[in-house]
Amino acid sequence: MATARDIMHKGVESISEHETLDVAAKRMRDAGIGALAITDSDGGLRGVLTDRDIVLRCVAIGHDPSAIRAAELMNGKPVTAMAGDTTDSVVAAMAAKRIRRIPVLDGDSLVGMISEADIARKLGAAEAGRLAAAIRAD
Repeated sequence: MATARDIMHKGVESISEHETLDVAAKRMRDAGIGALAITDSDGGLRGVLTDRDIVLRCVAIGHDPSAIRAAELMNGKPVTAMAGDTTDSVVAAMAAKRIRRIPVLDGDSLVGMISEADIARKLGAAEAGRLAAAIRAD
C-alpha cells in the first residue's frame, strides 16, 4: 500500500512565523505555489499559510499584509501526516479536517507536503474528487 512519502511533494517551501504576509505572498508567487509551511526559529513546523488565508483573512477585511505576521494567521496545532502513514489515512484525515494540504513529517522533521493535486496525480481523479467533495461539504 502506498504511503504519504510516496505521494508527497518534497522540498517544502517555508516561511518564518515572524515574516509578514506580503513577504509570504511574494514567496508563493515566485515559487508558483499556494501554501507555505510556517516554521519557528528552530525550524519546527508551526502551521501552514495559504494564499487563500492571505486574501480572506487579511486583504479582504482591510488589513495591510506588510503589517501582519504569518504567526497571526495560525490556528492551533497543524494537522500533519507521518511519512509512513497510508495514503488512505492521509486522505481520510484531510477529508475529516476539511483541509486541502497536509504537511508530512518524518519524526520531527518536515519532509513534504501533500495537496489535492498530489492526490490527483498519484491516486487518480476519482480519489481527488472524493476528497474535494468531502472538503467542500457543508
